[in-house]
Amino acid sequence: MARTWLHLTSSFLIVCCVIGFLISTVVAENHQRPPTVLPLSLSSRNHSLHRHVDNLRRRLFQSKLSGSTPNARLRLYDDLLSNGYHTARLRIGSPPQEFALIVDTGSTVTYVPCSSCSHCGNHQDSRFQPEMSSTYQPVKCNPSCNCDDEQKQCTYHRRYAEMSSSSGVLGEDLVSFGNESELMPQRAVFGCENVETGDLYNQRADGIMGLGRGRLSIMDQLVDKGVIGDSFSLCYGGMDVDGGAMVLGKIAPPPDMVFSHSDPFRSPYYNIEMKEIHVAGKRLELPDGAFDGRHGTVLDSGTTYAYFRRDAFAAFRDAILSAVHFLKRIPGPDPNYNDICFTGAGRDVSQLPKIFPQVEMVFNNGKKLLLSPENYLFRHSKASGAYCLGIFPNSESTTLLGGIVVRNTLVTYDRSNDRIGFLKTNCSELRRRVQFSGAPAPTPLVSPSKDTKMEIPSVLSPSGSPSNVLPGSFHVGFITFDMSISTTDSNLKSILKELTELISEELEVDNSQIRLLNVTSQEKDYLVRWGIFPAEPANYISNTIARSIILRLRDHRIQLPERFGNYKLMEWNAEPQRKLTSWQHRFLIMLVGSVTTLILSLSAIGIWLVHRQRQQTAYEPVGASIPERYLQPLQS
Repeated sequence: MARTWLHLTSSFLIVCCVIGFLISTVVAENHQRPPTVLPLSLSSRNHSLHRHVDNLRRRLFQSKLSGSTPNARLRLYDDLLSNGYHTARLRIGSPPQEFALIVDTGSTVTYVPCSSCSHCGNHQDSRFQPEMSSTYQPVKCNPSCNCDDEQKQCTYHRRYAEMSSSSGVLGEDLVSFGNESELMPQRAVFGCENVETGDLYNQRADGIMGLGRGRLSIMDQLVDKGVIGDSFSLCYGGMDVDGGAMVLGKIAPPPDMVFSHSDPFRSPYYNIEMKEIHVAGKRLELPDGAFDGRHGTVLDSGTTYAYFRRDAFAAFRDAILSAVHFLKRIPGPDPNYNDICFTGAGRDVSQLPKIFPQVEMVFNNGKKLLLSPENYLFRHSKASGAYCLGIFPNSESTTLLGGIVVRNTLVTYDRSNDRIGFLKTNCSELRRRVQFSGAPAPTPLVSPSKDTKMEIPSVLSPSGSPSNVLPGSFHVGFITFDMSISTTDSNLKSILKELTELISEELEVDNSQIRLLNVTSQEKDYLVRWGIFPAEPANYISNTIARSIILRLRDHRIQLPERFGNYKLMEWNAEPQRKLTSWQHRFLIMLVGSVTTLILSLSAIGIWLVHRQRQQTAYEPVGASIPERYLQPLQS
């Protein structure tokens, strides 16, 4: 009996080994296609092959459009210094429900308070009521979004530098831009807020109009529909002047407009290439790259003032103080801030250029943008004829230019050509005078510079498309990326846990999809490998989500707080979905069938052998004599 079972067990092990070998062969053949691996290094600013894949697609699509695409022309409201922002009026739903939304180039989603909001402040208008709109539709839960607890509707979450946040569900409805707009109402996805915190809770404006780069941005949605050109323009009123104008879509660039290259690969924000600053004709003595840290020089319409790197701020402050040494210094309007303020300049804003120095921003291409005193000063709210410096030190290396820097300046975000243009003009009058393609341009406020020529980057041709970013037939099984971290915090476990949550927010995936794969360390430097896996029950990541994740990784869009120390994204790796070919699939089915048959056969043989053994066993009656050969003598 023991020998029989030994033979059966040996046979079974041999069969298992053969099966394992065959399966490993199938898997190995299935992985002959190498994974897509790219280094995550910053590109040269002028390297046209490193364009955003979405930009390429839009450019090819835009090239097929006629030159007569309509524009959305909107009036801007509110005072930049009093409110800290400008708003536009947007109408959502059928019948339309109107909202005052902050125009924000640093945000990628448009959202308004929802009637179901559990924690929203008292704002300018009533909350959006989805049930009152006959055209409203919730964005149903799908593999391309994060979902609510009931797995029914897509959600969004945004957190800002000042620690305010907004979260809610995504809906789709008709969005209209007012009677002054040529653009007809369009269906668009927007956020319906359920919770808002911080400044978003306390502000008067209803919500945010996101104009940044991102698939939920109102600009990206309109451009993807082909209803406007891939460009928009903003023009803020001057000191003591409310409002301004905004145009979604292309306008003819004025001949005197000064352009700077804007690199979408460098940063998810709208950046320009600022080389240096001149005050009263003298260059600030700063090291090369003073305005080129981290994200470079960023334009953010949702920010009020400007923020320079500490050494750049100190040099700028000292230059201004030296130029107006004859003015009396006074405390700022808010004792909580150490503002640099002056009195004795008079109330007439038009006379300020005679007292305060001229400032020039010089771009890498040599072009210059003249800044008037109203572009770096704000009026003291408690002292007549007094003004304060609107430039402040930034704790980070990024240079941030808020709305104050572009007052009475037409700023054109020409996304299709990766450039941003500037023209000094009277923005209060621009709403009545702005013209569309082929029409006269706005009148400049200052005498045009003689040096107004610039080289416009050529449109990327189809042959320039990056061939290594997810071809259409490529299904992603999972994505890995390596991150180098240098930190003095000894509690690595808590850091990695918080990093997981932040990365999931930055990449807009669920926490459960982010997994820590490996950590290696050398003193205070760590190399961390992360994995991004499909959301259950899917067995692969959809191309839409995969492209979004990879482009965010490749474009260095993961922004982490500085408390995590220095970090660098090294490379990403997209593993294909593990699919079997048709013959491998058939072979595997046959293999599984054979194994099942073999196991059943072995089980049947084993049962038969046990049954046979039991039948052959003789049982002696109780008390029967035992043969002597079975008796063993007792050892005394």
